[in-house]
Amino acid sequence: MDFQNTLVSQSTEIEKAEFYKKTYLHVALAIVAFAGLEYLLLFNVPEDYIIAMVSGRFIWLFILGLFWLGATLANKWTLSQSKNVQYLGLLFYIVLEAVIFLPLIYIAAIYANGIETIKQAGLMTGVLFLSLSALAFFGNKDFSFLKNIIVIGGFLALGVIVVGAIFGFNLGLWFSFAMVGLASASIVYQTQKLKDVYTPNQYVGASLQLFASIMLLFWYILSILSSKK
Repeated sequence: MDFQNTLVSQSTEIEKAEFYKKTYLHVALAIVAFAGLEYLLLFNVPEDYIIAMVSGRFIWLFILGLFWLGATLANKWTLSQSKNVQYLGLLFYIVLEAVIFLPLIYIAAIYANGIETIKQAGLMTGVLFLSLSALAFFGNKDFSFLKNIIVIGGFLALGVIVVGAIFGFNLGLWFSFAMVGLASASIVYQTQKLKDVYTPNQYVGASLQLFASIMLLFWYILSILSSKK
């Protein structure tokens, strides 16, 4: 059997266990790398630059556009058979996330009860992620139906974000809660489908998908907590 072309679901139990072990290890390392890089950016990027990222509607749209293109490229790299290219893609995506998060982290740190709000958001994200992962792994329900919800919801959310940025209106808490739900659905669906999408040596790509959903969840939980301070 060709290891490179065999899905995780078709692999031996040992190979499956090794795949999941490496995937979640890389998710944890990505989170640590993100936190470290965010810390460096927060204390080294001039305040004026951070404020400029959110002061102009079209600047923020431009940044989001670059992020989308970069994320697409990073995802492609992490599915390469070359380990060096896979890690380059994951690292590139971590940098993108750190840059995108910089204004939100800055606002939370300065105006929303500082580091405590960030810690609370991180803890809530971690607990919710672990709970959703357990549901996907040990639940008997087939969550394939979530795919259409995630795809349609993602396009709708993107449209609302773009319209909001162009016309300058606040999306409000309702949107943040809806996005928490969408990110949660994505985590459950992706976790259950990892075995049907990736081969055993594509654990870096798998970790990128989970990391992206965790970051989306963290973003909107932090947004909700920051708005209540």
